[in-house]
Amino acid sequence: MTGRSTNPTYAVEGHGLVKTFGDFRAVDGIDIAVPAGAIYGVLGPNGAGKTTTLRMLLGIIDPDEGHRTLLGSDRPLSVAAQVGYLPEERGLYPSMKAAEAIAFMGALRGLPLKIGRDRARAMMEAHGMADAADKKVRELSKGMAQTVQLFGTLVHEPRLIVLDEPFSGLDAINQGKLEALIREQARRGVTILFSTHVIAHAERLCERIAIIAGGRIRFEGTVGEARDRLRPQVRLSTRVSDGSWRRALPADTVAENGAWHFSLPEEGIEPLLRALIDGQAGIESLSIERPGLHDAFVAIAGEAAAQAMAGATSASEEDA
Repeated sequence: MTGRSTNPTYAVEGHGLVKTFGDFRAVDGIDIAVPAGAIYGVLGPNGAGKTTTLRMLLGIIDPDEGHRTLLGSDRPLSVAAQVGYLPEERGLYPSMKAAEAIAFMGALRGLPLKIGRDRARAMMEAHGMADAADKKVRELSKGMAQTVQLFGTLVHEPRLIVLDEPFSGLDAINQGKLEALIREQARRGVTILFSTHVIAHAERLCERIAIIAGGRIRFEGTVGEARDRLRPQVRLSTRVSDGSWRRALPADTVAENGAWHFSLPEEGIEPLLRALIDGQAGIESLSIERPGLHDAFVAIAGEAAAQAMAGATSASEEDA
């Protein structure tokens, strides 16, 4: 099968993707569609199938079942020059100078070396790294070396950028710089697809996410849609500790740290407010908190997956 996608609004599509290694089914029937121009995150613990999925979408490996299209083509390698890919396994020649390393990575995608060198120095200068342009990669800090590799992923000005665990091993400052770079590319209309086990990055950056666990997509949609799967939580503090108004509190109400905690009733907060006021409960404070993406992830993928994510995040922070 050759040709173009029937839906050009998607930069990346995968349908029924399956990949097995020996007796291990790493990816088990994944469907994914990344809108053109979006920042899209694939969120899940290590071993969930994120990297295998990205590699199938890029054409690095072929699926055992299913099909995929990349930038409108069902032959992903034919559009490789329009893609920037940062694999999870980082790799630069340690004896190569930083600017040359960036230009070399661009040349692998068809960018002339002279243009690559000029762009490399301009990118490094724009991000406060001009002094490092002529340093050898082995002389750079870990964060700076990863930034150089990221520049090499961007230097040929791709239409699609695919980043596999891009925040791994970076300290908070360099993570912030990477987030800024991702937003900068998105403003140019570039599609960003990245995998991560860090929920906070997906919550801050992504327009849409796919939550993956056990080789399957457990959720696909916007961050808001994921959070809306859980009802908002209410914290209520009253001057009076008992009275007829207590019967109006929802069944899941618990008392904790001097306040009442419960899920927002389906009918809204207004009927409860009336009961509290009529019963002279003496409202001191009332706040409604929308669940975060972490809470939604636990509800969708399970506590075990969330704990695996937290463990991987802690290990990554220790390496930074």
